[in-house]
Parts: sequence; structure tokens; C-alpha cells
Amino acid sequence: MAFLFNKFQEAVKVLAKNSPMLAKNPRKLQFEADINRLFLYTSYNRLGKDADEADVDEIIGMANKASVDDQQKQVQENIHLQIKSFCMSMDELLLPDVKNTNEVTELPKQSNAATQRSGLSLAIGRNRPGDKHPDVPETRPLERADVSQKLKDLIGYSLDIKPSQIPHKEAGQGLFLNGECDVGAVVAVYPGVIYSPAYYRYIPGYPRVDAQNSYLITRYDGTVINAKPWGSGGETRDFWDGLTVPEIRPNMQVDEKGSDRLLKLLSKPLDGRRLGESGDIIERRNPLALAHFANHPAKGVEPNVMICPYDFPLTEKEMRVYIPNVVFGNAAEVKMKKFGSFWLKLGSSRNSVSDVPVLKTLVMVATRALCDEEVLLNYRLSNSKRRPEWYSPVDEEEDRRRWS
Repeated sequence: MAFLFNKFQEAVKVLAKNSPMLAKNPRKLQFEADINRLFLYTSYNRLGKDADEADVDEIIGMANKASVDDQQKQVQENIHLQIKSFCMSMDELLLPDVKNTNEVTELPKQSNAATQRSGLSLAIGRNRPGDKHPDVPETRPLERADVSQKLKDLIGYSLDIKPSQIPHKEAGQGLFLNGECDVGAVVAVYPGVIYSPAYYRYIPGYPRVDAQNSYLITRYDGTVINAKPWGSGGETRDFWDGLTVPEIRPNMQVDEKGSDRLLKLLSKPLDGRRLGESGDIIERRNPLALAHFANHPAKGVEPNVMICPYDFPLTEKEMRVYIPNVVFGNAAEVKMKKFGSFWLKLGSSRNSVSDVPVLKTLVMVATRALCDEEVLLNYRLSNSKRRPEWYSPVDEEEDRRRWS
């Protein structure tokens, strides 16, 4: 198996750079190179431990010949199968056994702190966080830590948050894999509120959205996910709309220049409450919904995961509770087109690929076998502006193409 993986890894390095199917536009080139790698990783994972050399050769051959669109569809299918398996495991852990009518299915009691109403909830008339939503089904009264351990027993791994091993004072908390997973496995899911380009001005802190929020991430299609409202999850399954913002880390002190103050006056963020943010019944004890805690690797250290766009089909209603995201604004997609640095609204549009409504999410995929180690993600920060002292580029050319 080690021989097959080494052969496979060599193909990843070659194909991701030399595939004739890739575009010439730098930004699109990087996206397609990533899809090419994800196709190889997730297809290899799907083969399982019984794969032989002929199977590996077939995947490499397909990656050389298949169009990027076909590879992207296959990546979606591969990821979806893993997510579906994860959801089935979570159901096994949390849903009561219908055959055992004596099983207790009460939700854990909320702490006093959790039942206090915030000023925001009073202002807009939301239910108290401790009030159970009428549509929430009963689940087993397991605490999040118990769910995490039991998930590890089922699938072989879970995730922990603890002090990072990166030798830098600003590293803070890091994300750690507890257990083992193979290359191409979905390691973590990026939780939070999803903003399409049409709703950028509703992102808290706009236009300097990242000044005091390091939990924002952007997909290649311009979709932004804000994980700050998610925090580290919760202890219940309940209605969640992303309005509550827990403290994750102390806010960084940022000096605001006069030009920044002027820009804020000219580009004020819009009040999201006017839109009536949507929400859904979400399982807050999701052990994999911690991707936003992954750190960038130290200098000379290779990342061990990569970001993968995953369009979750909303027709999969039984799985929806385990997708830790809610959409900001109207459910109907607004078609946008980018001109330079500006996004312009072109009118309503159905999903361009199919009529199936989707949640535009992100997951992290392992780029090698992992075992009881810190999860490290290449942040690919833009080189067009000053980057933090702790940031050491993994591949400067990839950074340049990503933000070209």
C-alpha cells in the first residue's frame, strides 16, 4: 500500500502543474489545479484499502483525460458519500433507538448563562437560547465531548482544540486530529454563516471585515463563510441563525488610520436584521465542525489538509442537521458578476449546474494519512498587502495565482 501511495503522490505533483486541461487565467488555473488534486485524493480515498496498482493507474489516467468540470462533479460525489457516511454515524450516536421505548431522550439541561436573553434577542423578539424550538426532535442526552469520543470509536478519528504546537506567540489554539484517517478523508467542516457576494455589506465589520475576525474564509466563487458566530459549537440540537457571536479568542488591537475611518463612513455595513436572517435546526455537538481552528504551518512544514468546496444539496433533508451552516439573506440565489474588484447584481438565478438548491460550504480534505497530529492548512494569504509576521508562504506562486 505504501508503494501505491508513493506512486500516487508523484502523480499528484506532476498532474497538478502540467495537466493540459487547465485554464490559462492564473486564478482559474489555481482553482483547476486544486480540483485536479482533490480529484486524485478523494478518488484514492474512495478506493479504500483494497486498492491495487491497476486502480491507482486508472485514477491517474482519468485525471489526465477528464475535463475539469467532470473532475469537479466527481469530487462532489466523493465528498458527498463521505459526508453521508458521517451523518449516518451521527444518527447512530444521537437518535434514540425506536425499538427501545424506555430510552431517555431528554436534552441536557442548559446552564444559567445559556438561558439568559441577550440584548439583541430582546430587541428582535427571538426565543431564548435555552428555549427548545418546537420542531427539534429528541436526541440522546450526550455532551459534546461524549459525542466526539463515540464518533472516534465509529469512524476512527475526531477533533480536539488545544494549544498549537507552532512555535509562534500568536499561534494560540490549534486543531488536532485525534485518531487516524487516510489521504482524501474529510477531516473537518467549516461552520458558520454563508454570505454570497450580494450580501457582502452585511458581513460584520464591513468593509474591513477581517480587522478583528480571523474566522472568515472565501471560496473561489466569492462565497464568504464567517465561522465566528459558531465558536466551538454547543451542547444541543436546536434552531440556529448565526446571530449569537461567542468570544473565541481575545480581539486583536488594531490601529485605525484616518483613511480607514473615512472608508467606514463612506461604506457603512448594512443592518442584517432588516433581512430577517434565515436559520435552521442544526446539531451544535458536531465534532467535525471545527475547521476554523486549523492553523497555517510554520516555515518549512508542509500543510496536511487542503480546502475543498462542497455544495451540499438541500434535498438531503435528513442530513441537513449535520451541516453547520446557515445562509444569510434570501434563500434564492442572486446572480452576481465580478468586474475588477466589484461585484454587480445581474438578477435572480437558479443554480447554474442544476435546479437542486445547495448550501455552498467548505470542507478540509487530508493530503496524506494523518495520525494524532495538528491539522495544518495553507492559508494562501494575498501577497498584494502586508502579511502577518507569522505567515511563511508554502508556495508563493500559488498565493499569487489565488489572488490574481
